[in-house]
Amino acid sequence: MGRLAQLAANPQGTSREEIFLAVASLYRVQGTHLTARERDLMRDILERLAENVEMTIRIALAERLADDITAPHDLILLLADDRIEVARPLILRSALLSDGDMLNLIAEASVAHHEAVAQRPNIGERVTEELSKSEAESVLVALVKNATARIASHTYETLVEKSRNFAGMQEPLVLRSDLPPVLATRMVNWVSDALKTHIARNFEVSPIKVAEALDEVDNAINSAPPPPSVTPSEGAQKLIDKLSSAGQLKAGFLLRVLHQGQADLFDLAFARLLGISLNDTRKALYDGTPCNVALACRAVGIDRSVFPTVFNLSRAARGLHATLSHDQRTEVDGVFAKFNRDAALKRLQAAA
Repeated sequence: MGRLAQLAANPQGTSREEIFLAVASLYRVQGTHLTARERDLMRDILERLAENVEMTIRIALAERLADDITAPHDLILLLADDRIEVARPLILRSALLSDGDMLNLIAEASVAHHEAVAQRPNIGERVTEELSKSEAESVLVALVKNATARIASHTYETLVEKSRNFAGMQEPLVLRSDLPPVLATRMVNWVSDALKTHIARNFEVSPIKVAEALDEVDNAINSAPPPPSVTPSEGAQKLIDKLSSAGQLKAGFLLRVLHQGQADLFDLAFARLLGISLNDTRKALYDGTPCNVALACRAVGIDRSVFPTVFNLSRAARGLHATLSHDQRTEVDGVFAKFNRDAALKRLQAAA
């Protein structure tokens, strides 16, 4: 093993490609019999050699390993973290890669790797949830086209919302058999006429409801939203109490009532989820900086990708300016990157 390390550092007439393949082959065959120190040494040799070995050789090795269920897991991981041309066959086909490995690739690798992960058969709900947070249309389209991907309802909420801005997602999303009908109905408001017809035929949405949805959109565009009440109605209070006691008051409800222009319900629900008063919630959302809105969203589990919708619609309901400067967008990004849900909630509650 020491001789292999010496050769890797000083080939002495033996090409780095030959050493790379020799070490990889030895690792592949003897992996289960190697000591931890020997495995670490082999990985170190391969990592040092990889960038100097022709890509065609690394691709050929990846292709051989992609269907080998006896290959060492860490050798698969090493190549899966290589250039996408090398990593793709492993990401798409290796049974040795787990959903946990996919999550690590999403956190650390390139958009091209994310796209390959989105195409991988039978990815689970945790993986699809992370992929849904991408701002790359190619990743989102690959995900909704993957018929074997398991997608939770809250992840579909995110994907449907993003399909407003990414037209390439709309058709494959509507064609998914597991898309919740209520979300398909919502998409009637922004998809093409052909997709409206498909939704009406396949999701038990009558043409009358399609027309009504379009009328509602026209009315929302052409009519000023009603101003929010200083003190919401008793009916609104009771609805929030009922949903909260039943455990049904969630971030998805905030988005739904916001899209419907029900500003009072939005404020009440947000206050209940944050555990602070309605007055303090409104101060955070409308009197403070965009960072306060970001903290509130982070605290209740609203994703960064959905933040612009919450910020824009809630401000529009009050006739407030909703455009963010470059510095403000950077600050908002920082909130979502630095704070987890608990920390964001504590920061807001402390400021209230």
